[in-house]
Amino acid sequence: MASKKKILKKIQIVITNHFNSPEEAFAFFDKDSDGKLSKSEIVKLLKQAEISGFLRGLVASKLIEGYDKDGDGLVDWKEFKFAVNEILSDK
Repeated sequence: MASKKKILKKIQIVITNHFNSPEEAFAFFDKDSDGKLSKSEIVKLLKQAEISGFLRGLVASKLIEGYDKDGDGLVDWKEFKFAVNEILSDK
């Protein structure tokens, strides 16, 4: 199974190579424009990051579990920005 570090590196590559800013990445994956990323929207981000289909659901759940600070089961912009800053600083 891919390590957490490898998965986060793949997410970092998607965000830095395909988008001009974290805001642009968030807006792209927030398909319903509700200001929050659902598990299915995070799965799409993971697919873009070439995370194995077998792992996407599990990884999405773990990302939500790790970064959903308000406990609503979603990742809002503030939580996403925190996650991105953590990922980008862990080079």
